[in-house]
Amino acid sequence: MSLTVDENKALIEEVLKAYPEKTAKKRAKHLGTFEDGKPDCGVKSNIKSLPGVMTIRGCAYAGSKGVVWGPIKDMIHISHGPVGCGQYSWASRRNYYIGETGIDTFGTMQFTSDFQEKDIVFGGDKKLEKIIDEIEVLFPLNKGITVQSECPIGLIGDDIEAVSKKKAKEYVGKTIVPVRCEGFRGVSQSLGHHIANDAVRDWVFDKVDPNKNAFESTPYDVAIIGDYNIGGDAWSSRILLEEMGLRVIAQWSGDGTIAELENTPKAKLNVLHCYRSMNYISRHMEEKYGIPWVEYNFFGPTMIEKSLREIASHFDDTIKANTEKVIAKYRGMVDEVIAKYKSRLEGKKVMLFVGGLRPRHVIGAYEDLGMEVVGTGYEFGHNDDYQRTTHYVKDGTLIYDDVTGYEFEKFVEKVQPDLVGSGIKEKYVFQKMGVPFRQMHSWDYSGPYHGYDGFAIFARDMDMAINSPVWGLTKAPWKKAA
Repeated sequence: MSLTVDENKALIEEVLKAYPEKTAKKRAKHLGTFEDGKPDCGVKSNIKSLPGVMTIRGCAYAGSKGVVWGPIKDMIHISHGPVGCGQYSWASRRNYYIGETGIDTFGTMQFTSDFQEKDIVFGGDKKLEKIIDEIEVLFPLNKGITVQSECPIGLIGDDIEAVSKKKAKEYVGKTIVPVRCEGFRGVSQSLGHHIANDAVRDWVFDKVDPNKNAFESTPYDVAIIGDYNIGGDAWSSRILLEEMGLRVIAQWSGDGTIAELENTPKAKLNVLHCYRSMNYISRHMEEKYGIPWVEYNFFGPTMIEKSLREIASHFDDTIKANTEKVIAKYRGMVDEVIAKYKSRLEGKKVMLFVGGLRPRHVIGAYEDLGMEVVGTGYEFGHNDDYQRTTHYVKDGTLIYDDVTGYEFEKFVEKVQPDLVGSGIKEKYVFQKMGVPFRQMHSWDYSGPYHGYDGFAIFARDMDMAINSPVWGLTKAPWKKAA
């Protein structure tokens, strides 16, 4: 059985006793339990992590380079600063793309200015210019360059804007974008998303030549925003939109191109997947270009149907009729998946701790399989994320924002879920505790999980994780004690 609201509150009090009084007082604001009827989840968010506690967040550089800009495949993204940040973020997410690496696509390649001590002392502007020149010689088919600044750049004052403007004039028609995403900025990678969105606005949208691309619009043009094509997610989503009769004129960042970025302001509707990382640019396009946007959820058949109908409501009766045909087309397949896996998964409890939209969006997919999410939280969520979460969670759900390693372990030990879904840093901790685990940032090297095809893979993977015979060979610490 799941814990009640009062039991969760008592659990939180027990966990907080391990901290010094000042730390406990601060962390208490980030831990709570959802109660029906409340407008949000009752926790504080988007606040600096406490020094000395093990946060699982990323930085502003990670939000810009690793999430928003990095997957744009035909641009080269320079990690400007010491080699470490670039090396750590080198192809760390499975942003699938179509193209030939090193020729017209560069997503799995790493470019860095590799700062040495003399660059910190004398500045790296000249080095950055030289790198851009070398890139143009070695990779002439690249369609643009971004400069992703690391922490030292903000400290020593490199003028990456001036370098970008100078080189854009030398290489006429080349888009060169400076991104001030120094890792120390903000409280997490969330600010990096915002900075990257602003760079799209200022250095792409505001500078695009209207005569550059021949583009004939249709009444059914849409853009997929904030899907990073983890394991092919954007492709499985695109299939459904096109079966509805819509034309996808852009998808970004996953398998995206600079031309698609430039075409996006011509869409009739922006369909937004990752609200946290791309709501800023979606709101800007609504204000400046009059393009409405809608947040969608393609995890699990219940949410897929709801989202397809919501998207269709922005178009004419032809699209609405096509949408019902699409839903009917896949219903048989969905029924087969549920019939196969629900009996093996029904009643299983899940605890989540992920970034972006996953702490709420995947809940429906678990529920379609008869599972129950009993705890969830965001690495870098804002209050509006927790407001949106109220539409997904049930009364008594344990909520934890920017949870520490200690807190998460203790919560899992007490709640005793059948599955934990979180990131690579947590994976081996919980597996060693004897708890089944799925890496829910990059689908544990599986996927896609979006769309109807993705739901079949999702169900298989959850069954494989929970019902693997390996768990009969190990025991959680609390089971050993019993």
